[in-house]
Amino acid sequence: MGLIIRSSAIHAAGCYTTTRIAKGRRVAEYTGPRITKDEADELYENSPVTYLFGLGDGSKVIDGHCMAMFINHSCDSNCETDEQDGRVWITAIRNIAPGEEITYDYCLYDGGDEEQLCNCGATKCRGTMYSREEMKKRKGLARASQPESGKRVQSNVKRQSA
Repeated sequence: MGLIIRSSAIHAAGCYTTTRIAKGRRVAEYTGPRITKDEADELYENSPVTYLFGLGDGSKVIDGHCMAMFINHSCDSNCETDEQDGRVWITAIRNIAPGEEITYDYCLYDGGDEEQLCNCGATKCRGTMYSREEMKKRKGLARASQPESGKRVQSNVKRQSA
């Protein structure tokens, strides 16, 4: 299998295949130094771009320095990630044609107040790279922090007819 990096309509550069990839085949491994999330936060505090991949509970991350760091997010992806024994594999979830961009759903769960807008262009794009679960959590927190408005206050005052 051949992978190449070239410009992408999704985000600057992307990873493409030069050969057919069968469903279920490993496409790439996400490699790089393993560091703590706190170390990554400090290291990339003022950096607009990172290639971090959370491991397990997210307390450790891979600081990506590999071909897989160019695989872009899509809400309608052709691959998924699979963590096995501390290694992260990108695996095809359907057959992928030669020349097709390799993508997976980032399912982000950490990013502060940043929106993490999605540019995948999929028909059912959710507009963000955050996971569905993270979006539900954020919506719930936003609802809980807003003052209750528009609710009727029940009055104990009886109206008298004139």
